[in-house]
Amino acid sequence: MRLDGQTAVITGGTRGLGRAMAEAFLAEGASVVVAARNPYDIKELADDHGDRLLFHPTDVTDETSVAELTVAAVETFGGVDVLVNNAGVSRDGRIARLSVTDWNTTLATNLTGVFLCTRAVIGPMVARREATGVGGRIINVSSCVAGRAAVGAAAYSASKAAVEMFTRTSAAELAPKGITVNCLSPGYIDEGMGKELASNDRAWESYRGRLLSGRLGRPSEIGATAVFLASQDSSYVNGSVVEVNGGLMWAA
Repeated sequence: MRLDGQTAVITGGTRGLGRAMAEAFLAEGASVVVAARNPYDIKELADDHGDRLLFHPTDVTDETSVAELTVAAVETFGGVDVLVNNAGVSRDGRIARLSVTDWNTTLATNLTGVFLCTRAVIGPMVARREATGVGGRIINVSSCVAGRAAVGAAAYSASKAAVEMFTRTSAAELAPKGITVNCLSPGYIDEGMGKELASNDRAWESYRGRLLSGRLGRPSEIGATAVFLASQDSSYVNGSVVEVNGGLMWAA
């Protein structure tokens, strides 16, 4: 129970990798606030962990909505110890035909949302540290394409590359406050887009050769890494990008 007594806020936490991280945090004893525009299938988790799980409807691109999320976490569970900035969208398209609307939507959610949520939890994390002596943890979710060129993913890749630099900058700024900031960078995972990729035999045959592990990652492996970064096990890890990608090679 490495997160016993801790409160974690996970944006985009109602499905996909966000839900996997919520499950992992709950299993380690944390209370979890899952934030998203829609609850999706979070009811099953709520039924099992009703007293330690709160869904809060949130638009991470809206400053007021993010502030309300933080207030809800503090009022319900007494504070915020961990923030996972997982909410993200992808509006793939080659630059020549990528609309300004899709570009702005991607940057607003994937980057501005990280900034707004990070800024919002600084005060509660400092207060929690003063009360418990335990520093805060911020985990930003990036992507394997943050540092690798992918045709048709200009907006998504640029937003995730920016998240990785934001991670390093905020780690430097927040270290004196006892808050560590790290980045979790998933590769191809058996969930969402990764699952769709594996279902296409021709595409999967091409991508599988790039994976030293020869398989998609499991959502639980992302959850386990997030728990590590949220716990005291990672007390000397700060400003890092942790890749969880099975040994991804961009050229096979």
